[in-house]
Amino acid sequence: MKTDNFNVKKLVRDKKFWFASFLIVWAAGLQGHMMWMKKQDSFKEKFVDRTQVKDQPKDEFLSDDSVVLD
Repeated sequence: MKTDNFNVKKLVRDKKFWFASFLIVWAAGLQGHMMWMKKQDSFKEKFVDRTQVKDQPKDEFLSDDSVVLD
C-alpha cells in the first residue's frame, strides 16, 4: 500500500491554497466587522429593529397615495 508524502513546498506554491486562505480570512474579517458595526450607536440609529418600532405600518414601502396593481 503506497502512501503519498505531504509536500509542504507544493502546497505553498499552489494558487488554490492561497485563494482559499484569503477567502476564509476575508469572510471572517467581514463577519467580525459586521458584529462590531452592530454594536455602534450610529448603526442602531440607521437600522432600527422593527420590533422596537410600534407606530410604523407593516409595509412601509407602500404609502397611502401609491397605486397597487394586481
